[in-house]
Amino acid sequence: MTADSTAAPGTSAPGGEPDEAARRLYLAVLADGGRVPAADVPEADRAALRRLVDIGLLMPNPMDACYTAVSPRSVSDRLGAELRSEATRLLVRAENLPGALDGLTRAYDAMPRPPERSGGAVYIEGHVHIRQRISQLVADCRTEVLTAQPGHRPADALKIALLQDVRLLQRGCSLRTVYQPVAVSDPAALAYAEEVTRHGSQIRILDEPFQRLFVFDRSVAVISANEDHSTAAFISDPAAIAFLVGAFERDWARADTADWTGSPARGAVRDAPDRVGRLLAKGLTQRTVATRLGLSERTVAAHISRLRERYGAQTLFQLGWLMRGGRDD
Repeated sequence: MTADSTAAPGTSAPGGEPDEAARRLYLAVLADGGRVPAADVPEADRAALRRLVDIGLLMPNPMDACYTAVSPRSVSDRLGAELRSEATRLLVRAENLPGALDGLTRAYDAMPRPPERSGGAVYIEGHVHIRQRISQLVADCRTEVLTAQPGHRPADALKIALLQDVRLLQRGCSLRTVYQPVAVSDPAALAYAEEVTRHGSQIRILDEPFQRLFVFDRSVAVISANEDHSTAAFISDPAAIAFLVGAFERDWARADTADWTGSPARGAVRDAPDRVGRLLAKGLTQRTVATRLGLSERTVAAHISRLRERYGAQTLFQLGWLMRGGRDD
């Protein structure tokens, strides 16, 4: 008999419950009178045997080279006591944890931050510093995050956001995001959307122009303070936050939902050229189309080039006319 087959009882595996194979073996041993010679246990049942020994449902008897069944009632009493003891230990650790981290918490709260200006706003310059402050707000969030994210999100930014947002959702916070179609038009963005929605996030698509916005616990709002987003305003004024939340909720109500694990969402974000064409057909200029869809003018120009080839158009006017079906109405 091998050493592992005669392991001492009471060293139960995680969970302390037999799996289906272990249950079958235990019932078979009971059917044979509660005793089975070690040599009679087939190789296929060795893992189940070790599981039963670990739990304590079978007791090895080296003298007789056999295993005898143990009452599940006594095993249950023992494992129950062990679990209650472990639960008590974890509760004590949980109670003591804030005190153990108190010094670090006070140092974190005392960390220097930019001074607040009039109107309850703090202005932070530089993308690195803005991202750092937003990461702190995500980590401190306790109930809800609202975000409006127009335009593309770089793949490296999505990797960082995915880690932060999944942790946020696992803490029980809610996360709602409004995107423009172009924001989820690449594989990295689709993968991000699929993963966070799997953890409970809600995402909607709004095919309109809107401004970048973050709201944390309805107590801090973040908006861009210039066109290149290199400066952000972190707002704590309750009236301003209420106004921004109201604007977000209006956009949320108009936005479209999508199934991120199926084809509708993927199909909805692949027709950017057609979306450009529809706006051109309405008479919008190339610059206006870029603003409306949250695209760069260079990207819009590339879409227009492909549409011209598709329709055989020489000018924007001709392209718009052809996409309307050559009608004058």
